[in-house]
Amino acid sequence: MIAARFLLSGALVLLMGGAATAQDFQPKQKGLVMLNVRASGVLTDADGSIRTAVGADSGLKAKVGDDVMPTIGLTYFFTDHLAVEAIAGTTQHEVKAVGPGVDVTVHKTWVLPPVVSLQYHFAPDARISPYVGAGLNYMLFYRGKDRNGFKVDIDDGFGYALQAGVDVALKDRWSANLDVKKVFFETDASINDGALKTKVKLDPWVVSAGVGYKF
Repeated sequence: MIAARFLLSGALVLLMGGAATAQDFQPKQKGLVMLNVRASGVLTDADGSIRTAVGADSGLKAKVGDDVMPTIGLTYFFTDHLAVEAIAGTTQHEVKAVGPGVDVTVHKTWVLPPVVSLQYHFAPDARISPYVGAGLNYMLFYRGKDRNGFKVDIDDGFGYALQAGVDVALKDRWSANLDVKKVFFETDASINDGALKTKVKLDPWVVSAGVGYKF
């Protein structure tokens, strides 16, 4: 959660500064395209018991680490209020097996988790313009590297996401952005060709702060 606090603190400073110094700005409107470049913390909320091939509880749980990386979001406005956003970025996560007296890294993997969401913007003409959204995501795991003699296979799949954020107009077409998404995603993973298995609810928070430009 240190990464989340860092992103939120930086975003608040940026938003407050923008609100205080902005003069003229481009409002949101039908046909507008907005590009947001953000720093995003992917903060997992992993929960999954590791079981044997016959279903017995091993006493271990899967734990997935957090990461902070740059992301890009592209938003198109169908109307002044309704828009669709697609985000792209990739993060690297460490997968551990933890339990009484056990804390071992079994795998490291990159994840490509694009999210497409439909948004409603409450105050498109205002300098401070909040929004909410909901959509779908796809988790693609790639370039995985096994660790400490373990062999791990993680399934890709679809999930869904809820979103809330705010844009603060700075000057002309520039804006500051704070965005929070909650992604709901569950995956199956097998260890050592199925000798151990787990169903993990990753359910990450994606906390982002950055700047946007309207075209």
